Amino acid sequence: MKLVVAIVRPDRVSAVLEELYKAEVQGLTLSRVQGHGGEREHVETYRGMSVKMELSEKMRIEIGVSNHFVEPTVQAVLRGARTGEVGDGKIFVLPVEKVVRIRTGEVDESAVTPVQMAK
Repeated sequence: MKLVVAIVRPDRVSAVLEELYKAEVQGLTLSRVQGHGGEREHVETYRGMSVKMELSEKMRIEIGVSNHFVEPTVQAVLRGARTGEVGDGKIFVLPVEKVVRIRTGEVDESAVTPVQMAK
């Protein structure tokens, strides 16, 4: 099992979600975050110290997936998020030691596999 964490431009979130839907990747968490990476930074001197003055608004998408869904998830995020410009973001793939679905007590692979909701 893996946790795929993507940091993307806010204006690309809809495209990423659409690509994830097409790839049948379900279940995610979305958060607003701030940070900086390869974008040009604005640095000022304040009381003798250099201070980075600007952080970029980004969106953090976290998706817990079973191992066979890692590559489809990564490719879906790439298709949706890529503009070719500096600041497109990053994708991190992290190992997951254990997952427990709170509602049912299912663990690991069965806890990250989507379930059908009763109608």
